[in-house]
Amino acid sequence: MEKWTPKHEAPEPLEGPVVATIVGGTIVWFVLFLVQLPFYGWFDEHGRTWWLWTCLAGGGLGFIGIWYVRRRDAAIKRARAAETTDAAEPTDPADPADTATDATGAARPAKPAETA
Repeated sequence: MEKWTPKHEAPEPLEGPVVATIVGGTIVWFVLFLVQLPFYGWFDEHGRTWWLWTCLAGGGLGFIGIWYVRRRDAAIKRARAAETTDAAEPTDPADPADTATDATGAARPAKPAETA
């Protein structure tokens, strides 16, 4: 089984312009549908109408893909923004619960001061 074990770490996944890629693919599917539409009679005679409907389905699923990747991109950006704001806030490592924020965002003591 030794020959099947990986000898190095897997590389990080590549992140590219995902939204642009999905939009481009969706446009291609719809263009293919529109280009084939005038030849519907020929496709029908040869039993190939599924070609048209495949292109239409690809375009329709592309719309779902656009919705999905746009939401994914927004969620990734929100997560990165939250990480940077969390990293930028200085905290006291001795007692991180010393302060909290109220509804307006103003700092206030989290716990009332205890008296002896």
